[in-house]
Amino acid sequence: MSEEMKKDAQHEEVEVTAEDVAPAAEEVTEEAVELTEEQKLQAEINELKAKLEEEENRYLRLRADFDNQRRRATQDRQAAEKYRAQALLNDLLPVLDNFERAMQVDVSSEDAQALYKGVEMVYKTFVAAAEKEGLSVIPAVGAEFDPNVHQAVMQESDPEQASGIVLKELQKGYQLKDRVLRPSMVSVNE
Repeated sequence: MSEEMKKDAQHEEVEVTAEDVAPAAEEVTEEAVELTEEQKLQAEINELKAKLEEEENRYLRLRADFDNQRRRATQDRQAAEKYRAQALLNDLLPVLDNFERAMQVDVSSEDAQALYKGVEMVYKTFVAAAEKEGLSVIPAVGAEFDPNVHQAVMQESDPEQASGIVLKELQKGYQLKDRVLRPSMVSVNE
């Protein structure tokens, strides 16, 4: 009987051990499931935070692009307004040159003087209208040579003038506000 008792005792111990282990395993499994759910929720929260940050960055970039586009459009509109007469004035510069050449002619007869006065009046009106739009003559003779506004076509030597000074203006230069339309053709001292 002692063997039978030993078997029963072992059987009872196994049953007790299995009964004790089963609730403990259920608790561990429930905790693992809870941790897994908490981890899933935390991962989802982290993912949503990352998406939110990405969307905020995207919004800020789009807003900056929009602001830049608006600023560029404003600058382009202002430049177009500021230089609206540029093409017309470029086309009229040869006319202005011809008026100046016509006014350099010496007149002796009364008819020629009357014609000269009429040309002079048209020239003055034309210059006034061009100046109203922002056209100005680039100063040349006596000024220091500036390659941004002068085009040197000759070099001369004048010991009375410093080197790099414009001695003669061969063709007038013009600028529209701050933009050069045509550089002055000049002769520069060596």
